[in-house]
Amino acid sequence: MRRLARALRLRCPNCGGAGLMQSWFVLHARCTACGMRLQRGEDQDYWLGAYLLNFIVTEVLFAVLLVVVLVATWPNPPWGVVLYPFAKALWLMADLLFRPPGPADFAPERDAG
Repeated sequence: MRRLARALRLRCPNCGGAGLMQSWFVLHARCTACGMRLQRGEDQDYWLGAYLLNFIVTEVLFAVLLVVVLVATWPNPPWGVVLYPFAKALWLMADLLFRPPGPADFAPERDAG
Protein backbone atom coordinates (compact mmCIF):
# COMPACT_ATOMS: atom_id res chain seq x y z
CA MET A 1 0.00 0.00 0.00
CA ARG A 2 2.90 2.34 0.68
CA ARG A 3 4.15 2.05 -2.91
CA LEU A 4 0.64 2.68 -4.24
CA ALA A 5 0.30 5.84 -2.13
CA ARG A 6 3.69 7.07 -3.33
CA ALA A 7 2.82 6.45 -6.98
CA LEU A 8 -0.53 8.26 -6.63
CA ARG A 9 1.35 11.30 -5.28
CA LEU A 10 3.76 11.12 -8.27
CA ARG A 11 6.67 10.14 -6.06
CA CYS A 12 9.17 7.35 -6.56
CA PRO A 13 7.37 4.10 -5.63
CA ASN A 14 10.68 2.71 -4.32
CA CYS A 15 11.83 5.46 -1.92
CA GLY A 16 9.08 8.09 -1.94
CA GLY A 17 11.41 10.77 -3.30
CA ALA A 18 9.80 13.75 -5.03
CA GLY A 19 10.45 14.71 -8.62
CA LEU A 20 9.38 11.54 -10.41
CA MET A 21 8.20 13.46 -13.46
CA GLN A 22 10.33 15.77 -15.58
CA SER A 23 7.14 17.27 -17.04
CA TRP A 24 3.50 16.16 -17.15
CA PHE A 25 4.23 13.59 -19.88
CA VAL A 26 7.94 12.84 -19.36
CA LEU A 27 9.34 10.59 -16.63
CA HIS A 28 12.87 11.22 -15.37
CA ALA A 29 15.37 8.54 -16.43
CA ARG A 30 16.31 7.95 -12.76
CA CYS A 31 14.83 8.84 -9.38
CA THR A 32 16.33 12.10 -8.15
CA ALA A 33 16.48 10.71 -4.59
CA CYS A 34 17.52 7.04 -4.72
CA GLY A 35 18.88 6.87 -8.29
CA MET A 36 16.75 3.89 -9.33
CA ARG A 37 16.29 3.59 -13.10
CA LEU A 38 12.66 4.54 -13.85
CA GLN A 39 12.60 3.51 -17.51
CA ARG A 40 12.76 -0.17 -16.56
CA GLY A 41 11.33 -1.71 -19.72
CA GLU A 42 13.54 -2.94 -22.51
CA ASP A 43 10.79 -3.06 -25.15
CA GLN A 44 8.66 -0.37 -26.73
CA ASP A 45 5.51 -1.94 -25.30
CA TYR A 46 6.64 -1.70 -21.66
CA TRP A 47 4.20 1.14 -20.95
CA LEU A 48 1.22 -0.63 -22.55
CA GLY A 49 -0.10 -1.48 -19.08
CA ALA A 50 0.04 2.20 -18.10
CA TYR A 51 -1.87 3.17 -21.24
CA LEU A 52 -4.48 0.49 -20.56
CA LEU A 53 -4.83 1.56 -16.93
CA ASN A 54 -5.26 5.19 -18.02
CA PHE A 55 -7.95 4.17 -20.51
CA ILE A 56 -9.87 2.05 -17.98
CA VAL A 57 -9.79 4.71 -15.25
CA THR A 58 -10.93 7.38 -17.71
CA GLU A 59 -13.84 5.25 -18.93
CA VAL A 60 -14.92 4.36 -15.37
CA LEU A 61 -14.82 8.02 -14.30
CA PHE A 62 -16.86 8.99 -17.35
CA ALA A 63 -19.45 6.29 -16.58
CA VAL A 64 -19.68 7.41 -12.94
CA LEU A 65 -20.12 11.04 -14.01
CA LEU A 66 -22.81 9.98 -16.47
CA VAL A 67 -24.73 8.12 -13.76
CA VAL A 68 -24.36 11.03 -11.30
CA VAL A 69 -25.76 13.49 -13.86
CA LEU A 70 -28.58 11.10 -14.71
CA VAL A 71 -29.55 10.61 -11.05
CA ALA A 72 -29.18 14.31 -10.17
CA THR A 73 -31.39 15.50 -13.03
CA TRP A 74 -33.99 12.73 -13.07
CA PRO A 75 -36.78 12.74 -14.36
CA ASN A 76 -35.60 15.34 -16.90
CA PRO A 77 -31.99 14.52 -17.81
CA PRO A 78 -30.42 17.09 -20.16
CA TRP A 79 -29.59 14.58 -22.89
CA GLY A 80 -31.56 16.48 -25.53
CA VAL A 81 -29.54 19.64 -24.97
CA VAL A 82 -26.22 17.85 -24.56
CA LEU A 83 -26.59 15.55 -27.57
CA TYR A 84 -28.26 18.02 -29.98
CA PRO A 85 -25.08 19.10 -31.86
CA PHE A 86 -24.00 15.47 -32.23
CA ALA A 87 -27.41 14.49 -33.60
CA LYS A 88 -27.20 17.25 -36.22
CA ALA A 89 -23.65 16.25 -37.20
CA LEU A 90 -24.59 12.57 -37.47
CA TRP A 91 -27.66 13.41 -39.56
CA LEU A 92 -25.51 15.50 -41.91
CA MET A 93 -23.08 12.57 -42.21
CA ALA A 94 -25.95 10.19 -43.07
CA ASP A 95 -27.30 12.66 -45.63
CA LEU A 96 -23.86 12.88 -47.27
CA LEU A 97 -23.71 9.08 -47.51
CA PHE A 98 -26.98 8.90 -49.45
CA ARG A 99 -26.77 12.23 -51.28
CA PRO A 100 -23.16 13.18 -52.14
CA PRO A 101 -22.46 16.93 -52.24
CA GLY A 102 -22.87 18.71 -55.56
CA PRO A 103 -21.71 22.08 -56.92
CA ALA A 104 -24.71 23.87 -55.38
CA ASP A 105 -23.52 22.82 -51.91
CA PHE A 106 -20.33 24.82 -52.38
CA ALA A 107 -21.85 27.88 -54.07
CA PRO A 108 -21.89 31.14 -52.07
CA GLU A 109 -25.12 32.05 -50.30
CA ARG A 110 -27.38 34.60 -52.01
CA ASP A 111 -29.07 37.39 -50.06
CA ALA A 112 -32.83 36.97 -49.71
CA GLY A 113 -33.38 40.74 -50.14
